[in-house]
Amino acid sequence: MFDRDVIVIGGGPAGIAAAVSLTRLGYDVELVDQRTQLGGAIYRQPIEGVPPVKQSGAAKRRWQRLYASSQQVKLNCRFSSVFAGVDGDGNVLIDDRGLGKLVSLRACAVVIAVGAVEKVTPRPGWDLPGVFTAGGMQVMMKETGRAPRGTVLLAGSGPLLIAVAAQMAAMGNAPLAIVEGGNPLAINGNGLGLLAHLGLLSEAAGYLSGIVRHGIDWRRSTELVAIARTGARLSAELRHANGARETLVVDQIALHDGIRSNNFGLPADTVGTAEMPFITRAGDCREALGAVASELDGARAAADVAAYLTQTAGDTAADLAAIARQRQAQAVLSTLFAPTARNIRLADLPDDTVVCRCERRKMQDLKLLLEAASPLSGREIKHNGRFTMGACQGRFCADNTARIASEIYGAEKSIAASDLTGSRWPVRPLPISALLDDESAPHEPPAREQ
Repeated sequence: MFDRDVIVIGGGPAGIAAAVSLTRLGYDVELVDQRTQLGGAIYRQPIEGVPPVKQSGAAKRRWQRLYASSQQVKLNCRFSSVFAGVDGDGNVLIDDRGLGKLVSLRACAVVIAVGAVEKVTPRPGWDLPGVFTAGGMQVMMKETGRAPRGTVLLAGSGPLLIAVAAQMAAMGNAPLAIVEGGNPLAINGNGLGLLAHLGLLSEAAGYLSGIVRHGIDWRRSTELVAIARTGARLSAELRHANGARETLVVDQIALHDGIRSNNFGLPADTVGTAEMPFITRAGDCREALGAVASELDGARAAADVAAYLTQTAGDTAADLAAIARQRQAQAVLSTLFAPTARNIRLADLPDDTVVCRCERRKMQDLKLLLEAASPLSGREIKHNGRFTMGACQGRFCADNTARIASEIYGAEKSIAASDLTGSRWPVRPLPISALLDDESAPHEPPAREQ
């Protein structure tokens, strides 16, 4: 017996697009999100009474259209709720923070659209108070309508740094500088690929104009190699392309080294049976390609779900073609912002560099662990060294730990992040209080279209 036709996890562009499409087709859909309103990270909405953060005109129009569609179909949403996984009997487990209990629902199909996570490369001092991720800083600005206080340095690589800098400047506190590992303005022909993606080029030009207008120092081909505490402030050690070193003293530092799919612990998609739901991923948690592609992929996922429920072939060719175009655009950006310094080895970081922040595990701990007579498996690295065992369950450290292990082992053994995180339900830790009061109320199965 089923409670819903479809449960959609995530209220960002992919989740909204999937839920709206399926609701329009007449299915009983429930969208689950850990926030109190729709939008996800990319379209994060401000708290009541706070003006929205300045965004590009294209981004505003996308959100207004997407939100309007959710209101037109009267989308059924369960907010303040965290998706924990699917149990062995096919029940979708939801930690409903509003009810203060674990809710168990059965659905014919589940769409997982939990977005992306930010990549941050370890550096000495990256775990110090006052060091954030640029994405986290941007979300804070979107919610509160305020720029971070004091002198701020943005560092790492990628176009998000430019967007955050322009938004900070528009809110009255421009960053001291942007430290960019690549050089997207290099005259090497790589930028010509953006001419095929005028929408993306227009958004980028808008943010760049803000950088120029506010006179923000954009230091390209420069790395932030170490952070240290200097009294109540932070000192950032920079290394330029010519090898010269420089130190800047600031109040806060925001790091960003790209994004990756938020697929940690997620098992592979399942085809669905009488006992287990059809499960598919959508948006950035399937492939991190940005907001436009996420919305398209949400529609693609909805078509796949509808095809499963009706046992007919779905037509996703147009969506897949448009997603492929967005993939090409992201490939151009990746080339433009590729770090100038090549062959950077994380395994060469100082021994006291923290690798796993939750468990406070350092480079020296990992190196000592890997000195075993024979190469360890990812599972052994996890359980013997406690890497990826903390509250984040590897979302920040799994990729870095796997990369360091592979660099040390060389051709002898390759370790992947999934070797440490594994694939399992539940995918998120649950409070004991929620487990003590499980709500399960199955109803009659919904009629499927024939």
